[in-house]
Amino acid sequence: MTDRVTQSLLDDKARILERLMELVRQPSVSADPAFAEGMAGARALLMRRLHEAGLQAVQELEAPGGHAAVYAEWLGAPGRPTLLIYGHYDVQPPDPLAAWHSPPFAPEIRDGRLYGRGASDTKATVTIAIEAIAACLAAGVCPVNVKLFLEGEEEVGSPSLRPLIAANRERLQADAVLSADGSRASVRLPTISTGTRGMAKMEMRLSTARKDLHSGRYGGAARNALHEMARLVASLHDDEGRILVPGFLDDVRPLSERDRADAAELAADDADFYEGFGGSPYGDPDFTLRERLTLRPTIEVNGLWGGYQGAGSKTVIPCEAQAKITMRLAPGQDPARAAGAVKAHLLARCPAGVSLDFQALQGQSAASTLEDEHPLLVAAEKVMGEIFGRRPVRARGGGTLPITSVFKETLGIDTLRFAFGMPDEDVHAPNEFFRLSSLEEGLRAWSMMLAELGRLKSEDFAPFRRAVG
Repeated sequence: MTDRVTQSLLDDKARILERLMELVRQPSVSADPAFAEGMAGARALLMRRLHEAGLQAVQELEAPGGHAAVYAEWLGAPGRPTLLIYGHYDVQPPDPLAAWHSPPFAPEIRDGRLYGRGASDTKATVTIAIEAIAACLAAGVCPVNVKLFLEGEEEVGSPSLRPLIAANRERLQADAVLSADGSRASVRLPTISTGTRGMAKMEMRLSTARKDLHSGRYGGAARNALHEMARLVASLHDDEGRILVPGFLDDVRPLSERDRADAAELAADDADFYEGFGGSPYGDPDFTLRERLTLRPTIEVNGLWGGYQGAGSKTVIPCEAQAKITMRLAPGQDPARAAGAVKAHLLARCPAGVSLDFQALQGQSAASTLEDEHPLLVAAEKVMGEIFGRRPVRARGGGTLPITSVFKETLGIDTLRFAFGMPDEDVHAPNEFFRLSSLEEGLRAWSMMLAELGRLKSEDFAPFRRAVG
């Protein structure tokens, strides 16, 4: 049956491409209220296609104070796994418009590429997922139970995601999440995303006196808040970039031989990497560039300010300085514990008479990781290996994808990103595009993935589900 479904998708590729282009034409920009009509148009288009495909319970799920999600389900495979198919229909603003070679919401095919805002991120893989399910249903039955959940706020940080899930917890129960969001990690090699780094954030305020002081009257005898802050943030690393915070690395899971081998296959030339942004090498020399970018934790100062910042000179000793810090977290690290280690380190080095206050910022999330034996990962590696004729490389992302930790925390289930965009397709930038060759690869992969997961039982996912309150 798998071959029949795949062939039907390939035979219908031209019409699928047209449906994708129709979706790209919808200016579904979630950040700007001026695009409300485009958001509504994208939802209506998706719901119409889901109805046509034979899915049930097609509806909008209202997001408190935000953009509704689109939901649909097919639960006709008793005993088989239930997959929550995640994607998003919103896109980034198209600005700057003058930099586009063709209008962002008038999709155009050039040189084997489909250009348009949202083509790669992530309307193409959302379309692929829907069409694969539709082809299964047209052939008689879907191998697994599916619940499609297409969010409308991913590009603005998913502010309504938690309350939306809380209001629909029973409806969204599943064995695992198969995500149409994301992209592959290489244009050269087949890759599978096995997770991303987590995130912890904080802001701190340092005070040395009740007021700013005249640098002529007090200079040499009073502490300068900016000097003290600079000393503190400089103490986070040694000169080469090793993290010096006691306890921060204690929970980091050691890199396996497979981790290091996969990182080596995806390694870029160090000189080209730094030349690309005009920088110079930095970071823990015990790890390769790729390992530092994706597998190891970081502590970064994102903002540092205080004192006089206007034109000319003002001879002042600032009494206050502020800084913002973010930490990208590796598997094994707890965001609160990691932030606590940084806070303790800074407080221990704060001189007597200097006060240091901290404020946690929203956006904390643990690293997402698929275990080696997880059914999603095992199935994806088999499918990608068959399509590309070689073992896919496991690739962790250096950024943070909050939805994975949100699904784990709220529903107790893991997420595999199974998307088919490429890392060079100008996502979020002018002239975003999607390779047409990836459309065929994605249609093959999704039909095969559904079939492969359909060989399993729901209970096969039980060891990986986490109980939630």
